[in-house]
This record gives sequence, C-alpha cells and structure tokens, in this order.
Amino acid sequence: MTKLGWLLRTAGLYLLVQQAYVWGMLATRNVQRALESPPRLRLPGRRLEQITEYDGYTVTHTIEQGIERISYRPHVPKHKTPIVMQHGMWHGAWCWERWQRILALQGWESHAHSLPGHALSPTQRPIMMCTLDYYLGFLKREMERHAHTPILMGHSMGGALTQWYLKYVNDDIPAAVLVAPWGAHSNFDYGDRIRFDWIGMGMLPVLQWSAAGWVRSPEAAAAALIGPNADITPEELHASLNDESMIVIFQHMPPFWSPPTDVRAPMLLLAGELDAVCPEPHIRASADFYKADYHLVNGAGHNLMMDLDFTMTAMHIHSWLDGKHID
Repeated sequence: MTKLGWLLRTAGLYLLVQQAYVWGMLATRNVQRALESPPRLRLPGRRLEQITEYDGYTVTHTIEQGIERISYRPHVPKHKTPIVMQHGMWHGAWCWERWQRILALQGWESHAHSLPGHALSPTQRPIMMCTLDYYLGFLKREMERHAHTPILMGHSMGGALTQWYLKYVNDDIPAAVLVAPWGAHSNFDYGDRIRFDWIGMGMLPVLQWSAAGWVRSPEAAAAALIGPNADITPEELHASLNDESMIVIFQHMPPFWSPPTDVRAPMLLLAGELDAVCPEPHIRASADFYKADYHLVNGAGHNLMMDLDFTMTAMHIHSWLDGKHID
C-alpha cells in the first residue's frame, strides 16, 4: 500500500469512528437523567469579584465555582422579577452588556452567565463533548439561584436552550424572550436561506466536530453574526468568541428534539432582517407555532444585542415585558 493510500484509509477510519461516536452519543442522551444528575460544580479555582458603581445601577462581575456571572442591579428597581440571560454559540455573558445597561436604567435587574468553556468560565469537559442537555443543567441552576422565578432570555443557541427549559424544566415562568433563536422544530427548516460557507460550515466541522470554523476569522464572524452597522467591529467580535460543539446543532432537530406545545409562559421572538444564521422566515414560523409575539428588526443581523438599533430593540423588550404586568 502506498503512503497516500495508507493516509486516506486511516483518515477514513478516523471519520467513521468519530461519526459513529457522535451519533451514538446523540441517540443515547437522556435529558431527564442529565437534569437529575447535574454537572458537579468545580472547585473554587479562579475567583473574581468586581463591583462597579454607575449612575443608576451597580454591576457585579464574578467567577465562582467555575461560572462567570455579570449582574446589573438598578439603584431604583421597578420589578422584583429578575431576568436571566443565556448566551448562544461562541459567546459569553459579555454579549448582553448593552442590553443589561439599558434594561437596568428601566428598573430591571438582570443576570448573564457564561457556560463552561465560554468567555471566562473555565472548561469543564471538552467542547466537542458538550450537549444541550449538559448546558441545560447549568441554565437550570442559574434559574434556581433567585428568590423570584426569573424571566428567561436566550440568544441563538440560548434561544434553543430556552425552548429546552420550557419543555423539560418549567414552562410556567413570567416570560420567555427568544432573541434570533434556533427554530422550534429544527435549525435547518429554512436551510436554503442560510449563508453557507463550505470551509467553515462543511469541511472543518466534519474534520474537527467543532463549530469554530464558522467564526474562524473576523471576516467570517462578521458575515455570520452582525450587519454592516453593528456597534462592534469584526475584530472586536472575533476576539471575544470561542470554540463551540457541533453536537448541539444536530441535537436540536428530529429525531432527537421536538418542541413543547401549549407553553404557559408568554413568549416574544425577535428576528434580524439580515440574519445569516437563523433566517427571519424560520423565526417567524417558530413564533406562529408557539403563538408567540413577534418583532422584526430591520437592517440587523444575528447579534441583535449589539447590532443596528440595539437600543430600540431593548426598549421594545422592556415595553413588551411592562405590558405583561410582571411584578
């Protein structure tokens, strides 16, 4: 056998074993069992506690037992109910900063956290092996930290985790806000509208079983996540991103996933007109399925929290929540 033939055969065997392992993992996941045996908290390790006072609110930034949290508390709170913010793929608690600031000035207390291996939360298992049910255990713990049941806000994959929370944990929460979320039934209901990148979305994920290729450069990150008038540069955005599992994408589709029905919590879904990751028609269809309220942000990309008119979008969320008369 030639050296080239040996290399090709070895590569083929590697891909076969890798794919069999991944699909076997997906087929054997048990969400309820995962929630009953949540991930163990890390030993203290790196710790951070930073408190900063601003006009109108206080910001607390901590890392405790392996989880980074950024909390905004208004000096004049208008609601007892806090907001828990769940980031999406590649991101961390940092991505909510603009909205947390705006909502704090409207009297809302908010808490953003970073999943393990994201932003300043240390890795607790290899990213390749992270699943949505694994991440859901951390979200469940964050929701249970508060005296009053929080509003849940999730972006992108965080929008998928919000749907998983409503199905597997509790759908009787004050409200759920899904920001450019994955679809109710699948990520690829409108796959023909996704801006496909053969290297970042095809070759690299197959070889690495990692979604890092989607945002492998400032140019790729900007093309996927923001519009031309975003409040962040491609370089700033790319520098803040990290690796992400590909398993999570396939876990949020049949036969591994079906959406909840008759959700009790009021829901708001927001879409960006120029979203290259979660196309607007697929978010609108999800809103129709959940009988949820829907809001389109014209001229914005996937990261509505930092894209065009992010202030107006945050104020729309505030007005919608206010209209629900949440204590």
